[in-house]
Parts: sequence; C-alpha cells; structure tokens
Amino acid sequence: MSIVRWEPFRDLVGIQDRMNRLFDEAFRGVRGTSEEEWALGGSWAPMVDIYEQNGDIVLKAELPGVDPKAVDVRLENNTLTLRGERKLDHEVKRDNYHRVERSYGAFSRSFTLPTVVDQGNIKADYKDGVLKLVLPKRAEAKPRQIEINVG
Repeated sequence: MSIVRWEPFRDLVGIQDRMNRLFDEAFRGVRGTSEEEWALGGSWAPMVDIYEQNGDIVLKAELPGVDPKAVDVRLENNTLTLRGERKLDHEVKRDNYHRVERSYGAFSRSFTLPTVVDQGNIKADYKDGVLKLVLPKRAEAKPRQIEINVG
C-alpha cells in the first residue's frame, strides 16, 4: 500500500482544464462567413501546462503563430488572464486552402491563483511559440526545514 500526497490545487486545475475543453469543443463546429470566422471554427484556447518547479508554480501556454506583442497577461483579483489573437495569413486566398485545421481569432484563458503566489514577482518569457510564466511562492509559504534539538 502506498501513500499518495493529496494536492488540491492540482485537482482544481485539472477540473478547470476539463471544463474549458468541454466548452471549447462545444463551440468548435460554429463557422462564420468572414475570413477569420471561416478559419476560426469557433473560439479557441491555447493548451496550458501548470506544474511546480524549484518551489515556484510554472505555467506554459502554447501560442505558435501568435505575436508576443499581441498577448495580454493580466492579474486582477487573484485571477491570472491570458488574452491575445492569432491572425489568419491574408497573403493566401480563401479559395487556395485545401484544409484549415489550426484555429484563428481571439483567445482568453483565466486561472485562479492560489494565495501562496507572490503576485509582485511574476515573470513572463516568450520563446519558440511558448509563453512561460513563473509564479513564485511567497517565502512564508515555502516549506522549510526545522532543526530538532536533542537534549
């Protein structure tokens, strides 16, 4: 029998991710008539990984083809929101497409941060189409070793 560490934050993130995917899939079949609506096929949301590393929480969002200047990262009321837009390549005419599988248009993802995050020291980097946010934990929230005095 093994002991499994319960991590409620990981469970909540998993539930939120499943709900986001459920709503994304429900709207994917909608097609409009404008160029971007035609390619969009409904709303889209970048795929995100969230994990802990070196005492920090790390969020990585896949944003290939998105200009980093068009990405807005906001923190408001303990909610981290990523917004942006992937634009359709207007150099290619609609009639020349054989298949459009990538989604285009605006996106938005929101995440409720745990209270242990040091909100004043969040760092963001963009490289190779991946946005990486490092959310450091406050010093008082990090585990620390307590020395035992032997008498």
